[in-house]
Amino acid sequence: MTAMEFLPVLFMVAGIVLVAVGTLFVSTLLRPSNPYPEKNMPYECGMDPAGEAAGGRFRVPFFIVAILLVIFDVEAMFLFPWAVVLKDIGLVGYVEMFVFIALLLVGFAYAWLKGALEWEE
Repeated sequence: MTAMEFLPVLFMVAGIVLVAVGTLFVSTLLRPSNPYPEKNMPYECGMDPAGEAAGGRFRVPFFIVAILLVIFDVEAMFLFPWAVVLKDIGLVGYVEMFVFIALLLVGFAYAWLKGALEWEE
């Protein structure tokens, strides 16, 4: 392969960088600049960051539920391609996916029994 074969890629990267820098430059020229204290205040989930949550502290159950959500989102991400190629992978793929789902259900049951899904105020 010669360097000339990569010339279109170089042009594309240069064009992308030029568009990005140009967009940022034009936006700094056109946008209004009127900072005030309420606008510069941190914003999180519609809550005013004052009082107990001002230090950025969240309770542990919040993170546990977030981790469980990520785990089951990843499960769904694996289920759709599996369903598409189910006829091609045969019985072995079918059994492997049910082992995967069983392991996830064991983890879900463990979290449920430990009370990770109970939200107490």
